[in-house]
Amino acid sequence: MLSHRWWFGHRKTGNITIAQPPNWPLYAIAALWVLRRIVDPAGDPYLIMGWVSTALWLFWGIDEIVRGVNPWRRLLGAGVVIWQVVGIIS
Repeated sequence: MLSHRWWFGHRKTGNITIAQPPNWPLYAIAALWVLRRIVDPAGDPYLIMGWVSTALWLFWGIDEIVRGVNPWRRLLGAGVVIWQVVGIIS
């Protein structure tokens, strides 16, 4: 069985890393979430912000898959990518 150090250990520092402070894509996604609550859902800005949010989630997920500091972060990124792709095709 794999240990928690294998799943959550930062490969460079050795510290346990489950979550990290948000980076710019997550801040932008949060801002878009707030803005989408303000604008008219029937308008183009709402639709555009939705697509930009999806693109940012995909960017973040792929970045975690490629540069994640441990298997947990990479798995988290893969889950986000799958979540977004399923949302796009459904």
